Amino acid sequence: MEIHHLKPERRPSSVDDVLDSLGLSARDPVERPHVLLNMISTLDGRASVDGRTRGLGNGADRALFHGLRARVDAVMVGAGTARAERYGTLVRSPETRRWREDRGLKPLPLAVLVSGRLDLPEDLPLLQDPESLVVVATSSADSLPAVPAEVAYLRFEGTVDLERMLRYLWVIHGVRSLLCEGGPTLNAPLLKGGLVDELFLSFAPLLLGGDAGLRIVGGPELEPPHELELLWCLQSGDHLFTRWRVPGSRS
Repeated sequence: MEIHHLKPERRPSSVDDVLDSLGLSARDPVERPHVLLNMISTLDGRASVDGRTRGLGNGADRALFHGLRARVDAVMVGAGTARAERYGTLVRSPETRRWREDRGLKPLPLAVLVSGRLDLPEDLPLLQDPESLVVVATSSADSLPAVPAEVAYLRFEGTVDLERMLRYLWVIHGVRSLLCEGGPTLNAPLLKGGLVDELFLSFAPLLLGGDAGLRIVGGPELEPPHELELLWCLQSGDHLFTRWRVPGSRS
């Protein structure tokens, strides 16, 4: 798949070369996983079309999306995004599962669902996969009906404590690298709490207009605003793919 570096230098590249250069398997995090936030946006800031990201990305975006998943210990998503996108098995390809095992990773990343009210449909494809291990971070005392997936609960009083949750994943499940795939409601407290190390943001060559629609970060404004450092920019066709260091990160 054709993809080109625009920054820091102009040169042709490949999705595998780009992702292998991240060196995620060599990271040795302290107290919590290294957290990557991966999102896509239109040029006018919309994070979805009709509530979903499908239709925004191109082939390179999908390759980067799945390639990031293949290289991390865990993938985290908020309940709203999991419902809207109908989350299923995180890594489907047997070849990719073997590739992960060859590099000392488990065949499937740990799935982490953040749902304060436990608002998750039991027919969610991820929960219907008997090979998936799912950690549900919730403030609810309830449990899901019996599902084929293996489900563990991390319960909180009041709101979900994301910092404590990340430390739990690091200590109990050995999670060194975690990929967060949104949505905006989850992204906001992660950023506000200084819990995101890098942002991967793809730009789709679309203008949607309108006053409705989510941006990549929801809720109140961040105070102070986060000023990010651009690490690289890639191009595939008319799509751009950027990687940013978040202030105070350990990347």
